[in-house]
Amino acid sequence: MEYAAIRHFADKRYCYATAKGHFVIRLEAKKGDVAKVVLHTQNKYLPLTYMDTRQEYQMELAYSDNYIDYYQAEADLDVVCLRYFFEIEDRAGKVAYYGNHGFYDQCITNIDRMFDCPQTLREEERFELPAWAENKVIYQIFPSRFATDKEVPEEDWYQAPIGGKADLKGSLQGIIQHFDHIRKLGVDILYLTPIFKSDSVHKYNTADYYEIDSSFGDKEDLKELVGLAHEAGMYVILDGVFNHTGIDFFAFKDIREKQEQSAYLDWYYIEGFPLVMEWGKRPNYKTFSYAGYMPKLNLQNRETADYVINVASYWIRECDIDGWRLDVADEISHSFWKRFRREMKAVKKDVLLIGEIWHYAGDFLEGDEWDSVMNYPFYDAVTDLIVREELTPSAFWGNLNFVKGNLNKALEGYLWNFIDTHDTARFLHSAGNDMRKQKLAAAMQLLLPGMPMIYYGDEVGMEGGPDPDCRRGMLWDENRQKRDCLGYYRRLIQIRHRYPTLTRGKTVAQYADDEKEILYVERELEEQRIILIFHVGEGSVQLPGLEGWRNLITEEEFSGRLGQYEAAVLVPGTVKCGEMR
Repeated sequence: MEYAAIRHFADKRYCYATAKGHFVIRLEAKKGDVAKVVLHTQNKYLPLTYMDTRQEYQMELAYSDNYIDYYQAEADLDVVCLRYFFEIEDRAGKVAYYGNHGFYDQCITNIDRMFDCPQTLREEERFELPAWAENKVIYQIFPSRFATDKEVPEEDWYQAPIGGKADLKGSLQGIIQHFDHIRKLGVDILYLTPIFKSDSVHKYNTADYYEIDSSFGDKEDLKELVGLAHEAGMYVILDGVFNHTGIDFFAFKDIREKQEQSAYLDWYYIEGFPLVMEWGKRPNYKTFSYAGYMPKLNLQNRETADYVINVASYWIRECDIDGWRLDVADEISHSFWKRFRREMKAVKKDVLLIGEIWHYAGDFLEGDEWDSVMNYPFYDAVTDLIVREELTPSAFWGNLNFVKGNLNKALEGYLWNFIDTHDTARFLHSAGNDMRKQKLAAAMQLLLPGMPMIYYGDEVGMEGGPDPDCRRGMLWDENRQKRDCLGYYRRLIQIRHRYPTLTRGKTVAQYADDEKEILYVERELEEQRIILIFHVGEGSVQLPGLEGWRNLITEEEFSGRLGQYEAAVLVPGTVKCGEMR
């Protein structure tokens, strides 16, 4: 047994409450090294001579990534403080007892050698998430290029490739006029990239956070869109660009004009004067990346933080928006985000807060900052598996399980799973315009737990290279759309909505066959059983023992054979689409 690989801390990552009196306790071990783990618990303040409170829980192997096994037990508690330790048996039958970061050959009886869990503290730290958002489908809109209510020549709207400054006159009224397309697709949430006053097409260099850019419309247009969405049972999330502003934002504008005499010096990270703002030269103030036109805000300054908090609160109150996607959120301090969460939840208790971060984000996801993240590890895994073909199916599950094994279990239904965004090349482009691969990636995105985020136009087979070409005008001309792709997306979303087992069911089996290039997962919820299979390679494969099941994607009896880059959703018997519940 490799002791160095065994890991547990008595904190809210490894020992946390999911409800009052209900706790999850986790232990990590080297993959394949351990045969069995037993959790031993007892009441800290009741001596065994008075009452024997000892209990044992068989820990289950909840997840395995490429290197680590994650064991998990769930316990019901009614104590002031819990003491606990682990009994670990390896593959050779050797047993070790692990408590308070020490290993022992004999069962631990001294409570000071056990881990410690104060129940009330953990319950007060419980990760509370907006119930409405769990496993919902998101539709991302880049407003300047999605739809317009103005006259735009077809050759302008459909220009390809497209540059970063092309003005297609996209607007909020354009979104409203095309709302029926979004509704029929079956999505639950609209996420709009920035809509506030700015001199760029992308609007990530904000000039005024209290004014919607006039090219998009005004506050009444936003209210109309939010109202339309809410009437349809949908939600609206805006992009909060609080890491940096534009150079025309009032505070930075004052610094440009008054330099050392400005009252707003502490709003930014100014290193000297005169300001270096020339293209091709490194700015002498902190920025987003090294983009001189996006100076970074100092949110450790109370006045700056107050301003941002007031802005974010204002749009929730004024237009009843349902959440914020937080741009470059990992470059802003934990102390600010803790305050931001408290203040936003005070305005609207079930507001959704999503951080943009391009890597694992466990330190922001402990229940007191963001609700979830844009799940770039999912994007990377799908791209590496299907596009680059650098990842095996077993390694794919391993990469996803690393995230699951290291985050609060409640987060699985809240991770924003996407295959492309306004910051990446279109998946279809990356996949060499291979629609089979696009459909497979869409199936993985839309049939697994989480919050799948569809980038506008993916559903009709939009193409586009890296930013800014990934931001082309939406394909509204049906002759330009891949209608079979649209039908496929609608079908997957319909299946997702009608079969909660896909997202909320207990995983009873999950494996990968690297030789056959198969991903397999089986889930159960109440009496409902579903099998998901993804074939991630060329050719076809035969899967014995599954003949007679029904494939919900094709609405036909499953032959047991899957074609190249094909997915199947299998249910027992002859259930038809109209019989779904």
